[in-house]
Amino acid sequence: MATMIGMTAEQAAEAGKSLTFEKVWAAMDRYSEEADKRFQELERVMKENDRILTERFKETDRVIKEVGEQQKETDRVLTERFKETDRVIKEIGKRIDQLSKNIGGLNNSMGTLIETLISARLWEKFKGYGLKEADRHVYIYDETGRYVSEIDILLSNTDCAMAIEVKTHLNKTEDVDGHLKRMELIRRYPPIEIGLNNKRLMGAMAGGVVDSKTMEYAYKCGFFVLELAGDLARIVEPPAGFKPKEW
Repeated sequence: MATMIGMTAEQAAEAGKSLTFEKVWAAMDRYSEEADKRFQELERVMKENDRILTERFKETDRVIKEVGEQQKETDRVLTERFKETDRVIKEIGKRIDQLSKNIGGLNNSMGTLIETLISARLWEKFKGYGLKEADRHVYIYDETGRYVSEIDILLSNTDCAMAIEVKTHLNKTEDVDGHLKRMELIRRYPPIEIGLNNKRLMGAMAGGVVDSKTMEYAYKCGFFVLELAGDLARIVEPPAGFKPKEW
């Protein structure tokens, strides 16, 4: 029957004369057998594809589960690491706070020691001014009674006063500027340790260690400069022509 395809009508009619029922039936059987083989092969291929896809899906599912378990383990490890890091940071913070307190306490102790050493018989260093025993930590209050500043060491007599700012390390011009402002406050709000406003008021900067540039700046501002020499204070030799400022 396949040979009749593409024939003319006359050719097909001529060929049809030779066809018998048996020939047609046999051709149909062969076609049916060939079709069955094709369907069986297709079914086999589809089953094989299904098997392969099923295995692939199972493998993919296994991999996804395995990745999920790995991710859980990773999350657990990271969580533990973060907790440990946070603990270490807090511990370091506590140690830093404690160290800062210790250093702060040491600085305070050192500052107190230097003040004590500098104030010892300090009035004897300013010969000619008749200054007497030193007062330490003299507070300054304004007209309303509000605290505004503090004098580390104050020397005074009947007509003269000397306000001294003490630093462990005198190495900042800002410290000198701060004492300049303090001197204005002392003149404006004289503490009872000074007494009358008509007293001569002078100032000085003192330190356990004194930086040369800061010392030079202090002298330019009209302050005496003192530093520790052994266990007592001494007045650093002022520059030629130095004249202490009076407020």
